[in-house]
Amino acid sequence: MKLATLKNGTRDGRLVVVSKDLATCVDASTVAPTLQAALDDWNNCEGALRDLSWQLTEGNVPIERFHEREAMSPLPRAYQWADGSAYVNHVELVRKARGAEMPDSFWTDPLIYQGGSDAFLNPRDPIPLGDEAWGCDFEGEVAVITGDAPMGVKADQAKDAIRLIMIVNDVSLRGLIPAELGKGFGFFQSKPPSAFSPVAVTPDELGEAWDGGKVHLPLHSWLNGEKFGEPRCEIDMTFDFPRLIEHVAKTRPITAGSIIGSGTVSNKMDGGPGKPVAEGGVGYSCIAEIRMIETIENGQPKTNFMRFGDTIRIEMLDGTGHSVFGAIEQTVVKYEG
Repeated sequence: MKLATLKNGTRDGRLVVVSKDLATCVDASTVAPTLQAALDDWNNCEGALRDLSWQLTEGNVPIERFHEREAMSPLPRAYQWADGSAYVNHVELVRKARGAEMPDSFWTDPLIYQGGSDAFLNPRDPIPLGDEAWGCDFEGEVAVITGDAPMGVKADQAKDAIRLIMIVNDVSLRGLIPAELGKGFGFFQSKPPSAFSPVAVTPDELGEAWDGGKVHLPLHSWLNGEKFGEPRCEIDMTFDFPRLIEHVAKTRPITAGSIIGSGTVSNKMDGGPGKPVAEGGVGYSCIAEIRMIETIENGQPKTNFMRFGDTIRIEMLDGTGHSVFGAIEQTVVKYEG
């Protein structure tokens, strides 16, 4: 089942059920007015939404064209956005580029930061940037939306809390990160609003590409129309989603409608840093990673962060080449206030 939130002039939009080919949809307001409302009452709403999905496939309900540009992020705002760094290869490269050793605990204890969840960007919204010196970067990730999960939930039960899956552009301002982390209090200004895919899907929609904790598909990104990355999401993912949920819930319960992110999808190559697609590698899911490798190999980076007018497209394709979630496509624009 595929779900989306369409613009309707309100902050939370209106819920629709989307066809498998992303071409049509059916209004779901008879079941729940918004995705959050459906998640709050999932036990009662899921069956009715699945029935709508079946009727949409059979052509038994009034349908409308589904336009990705009319979609908001599936949850336009959320009770929680907790983003991990499950691909420890990415963290290792960051630290290596600045000459820092990687603590052994990073391989056994997940990293998580609390992101801003009060205002997400729509998947086709521009990225407003006040200053190019802030170092605007994209980060291609996978995320799950959860139901309720109790404090202390373990990974083997946490997988049952996963309601929906989507992809993310976790926008980062790299130029602001060092000073913020130097304060010892984490990210804030360096993490502006993220954008999520036009569609979120139930785990069963992925078929064999979902193993209960990881997505077994590549995540594609194009920067200014050129392929930038296509790393596989299941490879080099040190912590799967149930493990990330367990970590988040160690000292607090998780509320329905919480979003848990994987962090930047990152693959090694032959046991070492990856290579650009043009050089036979799978590329990268953020600019920072190629800059790290350039720094390690040449002493300094040469690839620029995103500038005004630059466009990033992030999309996941299934085994037949069809888009699973629709595309995130955003252009960096000067924020004028």
